[in-house]
Amino acid sequence: MAIRLGDDAPNFTATTTEGEINFHEWIGDKWAILFSHPADYTPVCTTELGTAAKLKGEFDKRNVKMIAVSVDPIDSHNGWVNDINETQNTTMNFPIIADPDRNVATLYDMIHPNANATMTVRSVFVVGPDKKVKLTLTYPASTGRNFNEILRVVDSLQLTSKFSVATPANWNNGDDCIIMNSVTNEQAAEKFPKGFTQIKPYLRTTPQPNL
Repeated sequence: MAIRLGDDAPNFTATTTEGEINFHEWIGDKWAILFSHPADYTPVCTTELGTAAKLKGEFDKRNVKMIAVSVDPIDSHNGWVNDINETQNTTMNFPIIADPDRNVATLYDMIHPNANATMTVRSVFVVGPDKKVKLTLTYPASTGRNFNEILRVVDSLQLTSKFSVATPANWNNGDDCIIMNSVTNEQAAEKFPKGFTQIKPYLRTTPQPNL
């Protein structure tokens, strides 16, 4: 079954490179990113995990935990981690789930048989502290993910969860935001003391409210 925005993130217990976890307990009161890999020792995945490890400090600043999943067993993961560290000039600093029975892959609909009957696609799930799915992204196995884009999306999700704003195309942290149409001009004047610009009745911008 496909996972939709706002759904409860399916819970599971699994072995990882950092020990056994219960997913919901592991998340705790933080945000989480779960991302899948078609298989161990694949070249694109190796670069992705190395890139994510280098960005862990940025995710930590945002109260976000990262966890990866691959359908190979834990012994394979442990050997692969050595390769990741060596080739990407980093140290793996977040867990990789072993999923040889494809339990997690099935729960999160990561196998798309019309693309490949056995390999998981490159799925990304952002899960909030309430254990609800806030974002889903799906890439083909041939295309590596942009983790700077994932950071950008997290910034937007966290901002818009606290303020009555949306973020426009190509928005980056620090840029102006769009006031939600459910907010009247009178309410906007109270909610956004930095002021706002009305471009059209349905399009009003305001400086990012949490800066």
